[in-house]
Amino acid sequence: MTEIAAGVLGSLLAKATASVYPKVPAVQLRALEFIGANEPINLTRLTEELGTIASSASRVCDRLQAAGLLDRRPATADRREVELVLTSDGASLLDRLRAARRAGLAEVLERMSTQGRGALLRGLREFTSAVATPAQSIRQQDTA
Repeated sequence: MTEIAAGVLGSLLAKATASVYPKVPAVQLRALEFIGANEPINLTRLTEELGTIASSASRVCDRLQAAGLLDRRPATADRREVELVLTSDGASLLDRLRAARRAGLAEVLERMSTQGRGALLRGLREFTSAVATPAQSIRQQDTA
């Protein structure tokens, strides 16, 4: 049952992603989301997050920058380093993606019982805590 639910959730999120323009490949979208949540960041940090090598992460950034979704600028602390930040178009794309995801999830949640939604919320909080790093857990508790 868990595998079926994960597949359905994946399909729901993929449908929301497909509805957002411009279309952005999964690795680029993952990079955008990470940068947006942690900006400004440097290429080393993005490379670690993507689990790739620096040249591959740099190519992802090249494509995002060419699409007008990402900017590179000299770091404020060390001008030899480059910071990665979203452009207004990049932030807008992520906003539209989040809205599409929320709408898709809301449609499903409306068909669930109040008790079912409550149980799901409790389960998702516990799930998030189980996979989150200690710093992420603190941030998530602050926003809950």
